[in-house]
Amino acid sequence: MNENRKIVLDCFENLFVNKDFEAAKAALHPDFVTHNPGLPDGRDAFTEAVKNSPLAGVTAEIKHVAAEDDLVFVHQHVAGSAVVDILRVENGLLVEHWDVKQPLSA
Repeated sequence: MNENRKIVLDCFENLFVNKDFEAAKAALHPDFVTHNPGLPDGRDAFTEAVKNSPLAGVTAEIKHVAAEDDLVFVHQHVAGSAVVDILRVENGLLVEHWDVKQPLSA
């Protein structure tokens, strides 16, 4: 398995399945940047925001994962939405994040 893919999947499992936010934090660079305007930058601020958001109460169902070079793409279903997260990994840590989402169709 691609090492970057494993790093991202472990982080997602800690965030959305185990609800182990401290373990998820260990996968994030201290200066983690998210391009989602609803979430703050920085490892601590980002994990606190997820921990205190409605996302903390849901489980994500991962549908597809692909990795190329330093990017990992995760397609998942979360709380009635299809979400694609794109994460950039550098030196074993998640450093940057983008996402898009749309309602699940019937």
